[in-house]
Amino acid sequence: MDLTPKDKLSSIPDLRHRLRQLRWFSKAFRNNAELVKEHFGFSYRIDDKLLNQVFFDWLAAIDEQDDSAAIDRADYIVFVAGLALRELIRTKPAVMVSDAGTSEADDKATLEIARFWPEGFLYTNFCVCGIAAVQEQEFGQSRDLEKAASDLRVWWSYRENAEEDPNMSIAFLDQFVGLEPNWLFPAMAQERAAIKKALAAPRETALDRLPPAATR
Repeated sequence: MDLTPKDKLSSIPDLRHRLRQLRWFSKAFRNNAELVKEHFGFSYRIDDKLLNQVFFDWLAAIDEQDDSAAIDRADYIVFVAGLALRELIRTKPAVMVSDAGTSEADDKATLEIARFWPEGFLYTNFCVCGIAAVQEQEFGQSRDLEKAASDLRVWWSYRENAEEDPNMSIAFLDQFVGLEPNWLFPAMAQERAAIKKALAAPRETALDRLPPAATR
């Protein structure tokens, strides 16, 4: 998957907080669509009303589980992006209106994916690039994508499952960025592997300090 839009997002100061403002969210999404057009030749019609709905539904979803942010911030950044992806797939604010079919020779796999599911590709590319940009700002580096992100067979399953249940898009996004997906409860932050591990760590540490007889 092409991550060129990530560089433009990275240039926005304090991206993690600015994306939670409607003006910046809308601008970032539209810029991403323009960059996809430049690289792959796909043009999209974006419905402002639906994009606004995505934004406000996304904020509401974040507010419901924002207490998990401090537990594992790196993992939570991916989860928040997954919530945005879910709302984009659910609400469908963009429609591909033209396909020029242009791409660099070494990126044919991405072009095939984009042609297979142009709207899903746009939404996923936006969220993946957002993750990469925020991680660079927060931690100085971003995660590499897994091979699954460029595998058309995986995208067949992704599209089928996400269109049936948009929550599943969160699990596929985790898979693409190399995290352990939760296929059963993808929309629950407290059920994420990294967050469960972080929550269990203090208890495990305390138990490790007890003498053997006390742990029986």
